[in-house]
Amino acid sequence: MAMTPRPSFKTLFTDAAKSDRDRAAAGMFLSSGDAGIAEIAAGAGMDYLLIDAEHSPLSLESVQSQLRVIAGYDSIPVVRVPENNSRIIKQYLDLGAQSLIVPMIFTVDDAVKAAASVAYPPEGIRGIGSALARSGGWGRYPNYLTTARDTITLIIQIETAEALENIDEILTVEGIDGIFIGPSDLSASMGYLGQQNHPDVVAAAQNVIAKATAAGKIAGVNAFNPDQAADYVAAGADFVNVGADVALLARATEALAAKWTSTETETTSY
Repeated sequence: MAMTPRPSFKTLFTDAAKSDRDRAAAGMFLSSGDAGIAEIAAGAGMDYLLIDAEHSPLSLESVQSQLRVIAGYDSIPVVRVPENNSRIIKQYLDLGAQSLIVPMIFTVDDAVKAAASVAYPPEGIRGIGSALARSGGWGRYPNYLTTARDTITLIIQIETAEALENIDEILTVEGIDGIFIGPSDLSASMGYLGQQNHPDVVAAAQNVIAKATAAGKIAGVNAFNPDQAADYVAAGADFVNVGADVALLARATEALAAKWTSTETETTSY
């Protein structure tokens, strides 16, 4: 039975999709590793869900389980891989991740390596095993080997002062679909640890957004603060990561505990 690959992240940014949406795409981190939470989030209506395999305790199996539950909803899954490693990237692609964010891109060579890792030879170095993997539908996607790259979105993460210095050259790399700015690491690298909203950090992020847009690349940023997120959208960001499952749960449970465990809380009999 022939199958068709699902849409990848870049389909959110076609002219038609942007016109229909008339706003920046909004998404959130999935950091818990739990497929049930991923399914709950998928039903909430976010444009995309970013499964974070860099800073979260996720196995390949747990990522694949999340991809499977998200597949039943409209939200597009994106996976942030642990590192810019062709062997690791190959594994995430084979388990069915079509949209990847590769962190810690410092130089043009790093960007070239990431681009090569998501493409089959002769354009790249991705190992061939799709007939045995979810990525190729276990051999059910016709012509997968020759069309696979078209179904993949590669976003690289810009999050250091070194990357800022090299951004013009990085943006020329063929095979890079877009960039994602990480203000937390960027602020630390710039000497402003914990100050994601420092004017210099914000200005640097906005400059990267402008340069990426001019280069025809998708540009996104992480911004949990609503006002900061709105400012980045106004600066031209195509997508904004506006929350995380674990952070939402932490704040909600804190608020619930504050309400019901305070000494001033009135008890009610049920």
